[in-house]
Amino acid sequence: MRELQFGPASVSEHGSARAPGIEVDTLAGADQPVPRAATAVTAFVGRALRGPVDRPVTVGSFQEFQATFGGLWQPSTLSYAVEQYFENGGQVAIVVRVVNGGRPATLTLPASGGGALTLEAQCPGTREFLRAAVDYDNVADADTDQFNLVLQRVRAPGSEHVEEQEIFRKLSVDSESPRYVATLLADSALVKLRGAVPPTRPRETQGGGRTLAAYVSSNPDGDDGSPLTDYDLIGSATRRTGLHALDDAEAFNFLCLPPLTREQPVGASALLVAARYCRGRRALLMVDPPPAWATPPDALLGIRDFAFANEHALMYYPWVLAYDRLRGRFESFAPCGAAAGMLARLDATNPVWSPAEAEDAPLRPGLRPAVQVDEGWRVKLANAGVNTLSSVRARQPIAARTLAGPLVRSPDWRYLGLRRLALFLVTSIERGTRWALFERNGPALWHRLERQVADFLDALETDGAFPGRPPGQAWFAICDARVNPPESEGRVQVLFGFAALREGDWHCWLVSHGLSGSRAQGVTLNRLQSMAGRPPMDPELDVATLLADAFRR
Repeated sequence: MRELQFGPASVSEHGSARAPGIEVDTLAGADQPVPRAATAVTAFVGRALRGPVDRPVTVGSFQEFQATFGGLWQPSTLSYAVEQYFENGGQVAIVVRVVNGGRPATLTLPASGGGALTLEAQCPGTREFLRAAVDYDNVADADTDQFNLVLQRVRAPGSEHVEEQEIFRKLSVDSESPRYVATLLADSALVKLRGAVPPTRPRETQGGGRTLAAYVSSNPDGDDGSPLTDYDLIGSATRRTGLHALDDAEAFNFLCLPPLTREQPVGASALLVAARYCRGRRALLMVDPPPAWATPPDALLGIRDFAFANEHALMYYPWVLAYDRLRGRFESFAPCGAAAGMLARLDATNPVWSPAEAEDAPLRPGLRPAVQVDEGWRVKLANAGVNTLSSVRARQPIAARTLAGPLVRSPDWRYLGLRRLALFLVTSIERGTRWALFERNGPALWHRLERQVADFLDALETDGAFPGRPPGQAWFAICDARVNPPESEGRVQVLFGFAALREGDWHCWLVSHGLSGSRAQGVTLNRLQSMAGRPPMDPELDVATLLADAFRR
């Protein structure tokens, strides 16, 4: 149970004082290696039984999800996806609850002089069970405007299992008081004020017999809202709702949008927006196959007409069979959660650049594919961009694919391992070099920055991240006057890249740090120059020939 005491000072739950509006982040320095970014954090956006709305919450187990979002709920495909994610090996999830017209329950505390102090739950829904107690302990007889308020969220009506509690001491109904109830309740995570504050304080909630205090329970006027639509999932970028609520979340690697209902898949509009959002966050969208793809031939025909190709998306087929603890039988579920959990389980023992066999891990017991796919169909589906889930390890491992499609600008991005490696490199280097924001720009800084990035890439090469290339020809890092010309005053830039599968091609990025923030921009390297016998790190190369046709990835 979490208990927060509200008084003159405010301290975070973790014991560290925080000033309003100030956020402190610990960054790696020039004398430290670039930290390797996480590769298996999965974000989920969808409908849940209860909990905060449009706010990302990080959970490390299904039990933590249950404590915040209420656990399994038949109308919530998200709850089943999260359960299967952790059941199949997931470690960390970021969950955003979205509602369509939900209404919070209210709580009425009668005032001593008539009227009432009315509160409403911060979170909408029928399962937000709140109760409140009012007393006058340690309140002087002359202070007739003051009262103490205890707020609790309980697991069920009448339950003594308190999940969260807040205590407000010596609140006042006097608007001139520094303890004014409307002001202090603004800090509550459970309730907010509804309507006007009555002129007199609420009456004590006295119990009878041995009970010293009774509680007033919330009214049964909460509402769970309607089933979600694509527009609910998309939300608003300006208000940070829907999937845009993830703007307030730490980095994640996969995004799951479970079906709107058990019968209604996510529509094309939501998939397009989500894929574009993943591109900006350097993540991958887990796309569920339509339930109509009942057989492998159906899936092969379906993916050809799917009209959705994106290098920041991937798909696993088929749906999975899992035991539904609410219905007491096995049911068929969209596979995004189980597939993300499988990839997270692999990442615990194998880096993202591991060979193809590491991408073919079977589902854990308790989950099985709804359709069996033989080796021949696995190859056909993989060539079309669809990966296959299996209960057993395949005899002939197949490299996992993305949904990049035939028109992708680099054929390497059709392979999930290479796409994930690129995202991992860019995220690690962009975040791990932010210390440069606080340093004096110039050759000394450039040298330190280049050395740090080079050491990071060299360590990855030692670990096998760039196979098939001779030493010294697998990657490069440049941070000198060529990428920091006079017109770039105010920002420091580092160029790096690694060799593509095609001889002479390179995957390259320009990372910039300045007063406006940090960003990583994909650039193309002049292929003729790189094939002329001089490596990209050759200091004689002119930046004008190194960088051509800069574009955002």
